[in-house]
Amino acid sequence: MRKKIIIIAGEASGDLHAGGLLKELKRINHQIELFGMGGEKMKDVGAELFFHIKDLSFMGFFEVLKNLAFVKVVLKKMTELLDQRKPDLAILVDYPGFNLKFAKRIKKRKIPILYYISPQIWAWGGKRIVKIKKLVDKMLVVFPFEEKIYQDAQVDVKFIGHPLLDIVKSKTEREEFRQRLGVKKNELLLGLFPGSREQEVSKILPIMLEVCENLTQKMKSTKGLTPKNIKIGISLAPTIQKGLVEKFLAKTKLDFRLVKHSNYDLMEHSAFLLVKSGTSTLEAAILGTPFVVIYKTGFLSWLLAKNMLKIPYICLPNIVAGKKIVEEFIQYGAKPNLIASSVYDFLTDKDKYETTKKNLLDVKNRLGNKGAYQKGAEIVSEILNVSFV
Repeated sequence: MRKKIIIIAGEASGDLHAGGLLKELKRINHQIELFGMGGEKMKDVGAELFFHIKDLSFMGFFEVLKNLAFVKVVLKKMTELLDQRKPDLAILVDYPGFNLKFAKRIKKRKIPILYYISPQIWAWGGKRIVKIKKLVDKMLVVFPFEEKIYQDAQVDVKFIGHPLLDIVKSKTEREEFRQRLGVKKNELLLGLFPGSREQEVSKILPIMLEVCENLTQKMKSTKGLTPKNIKIGISLAPTIQKGLVEKFLAKTKLDFRLVKHSNYDLMEHSAFLLVKSGTSTLEAAILGTPFVVIYKTGFLSWLLAKNMLKIPYICLPNIVAGKKIVEEFIQYGAKPNLIASSVYDFLTDKDKYETTKKNLLDVKNRLGNKGAYQKGAEIVSEILNVSFV
């Protein structure tokens, strides 16, 4: 009998990893029926999507509340699908605000639940782990420290390594990429990664551009410093309309290039990066390019998050390292002049720059071995043949 899986991803990173997992699963059994919600990566491997991540990527607690009516519509539709399609397995990918609510409805229907990419219980406190223990049959985690947290809570868990280790690599040689962007030998390439949501880009890109303007002035006014000229590469996420970015760029005199579909080339071949907090920080760490983290959200969302956050850092490489190896400029600390001074120090202090590269390599080594998607797909395949119920 043909097996059926409902899979739920609500963000770009979740879609990326869901797509990778499903591609490996299709290789093992190409007859599996896949449906749910996600993005283009899931669609590319044949998943039938009922909702797209571009309609679901709300940023911040209060932004979610504004869209609560739509979230209820999505929840109702996905619940109806459980009864209509009767899947053999549910795979939930991160996105805990929605997925843990949906998990209750799945559990009532006695459908086994595999949670892939754990909610960040280590960041927001341990209350969610009680709920996860009741609802989730198998947890697949991608950070080594997560496995012990779940083992201690008696949750069936497996560390499979981080899937980004298989994904993150440049496709173009350094000189070829620099030539494509028009970066000369005596120019420094700075990479900007302002995010994959409109709200993020609107708040963070203007800060990044002002940092670049300040840094450009510092570089040009420093005697004997080479190179003095900076070229800016700005990553344009697939979920972001070019017009939104151009609206902010129209106000600057910076020498920039928009980069689409070449994120990892920009990350690896830049001298330094300005990165929005999130998955991109881990990607940068894997590629070994020094960077600083910049993040800003709405005031009420920030205030609530600040009171709930249980760890000293928000940058994933800092969390994995267990110490601050990357500077974080968050909310009211995201002042362009301070950030520019920090970046300038990195670019003019060779020892500081090289130490950061070594620390990033250590983070990469802590993420396990390659083959996470394959390991995950093998576990899913086993589950489909052994019921939890």
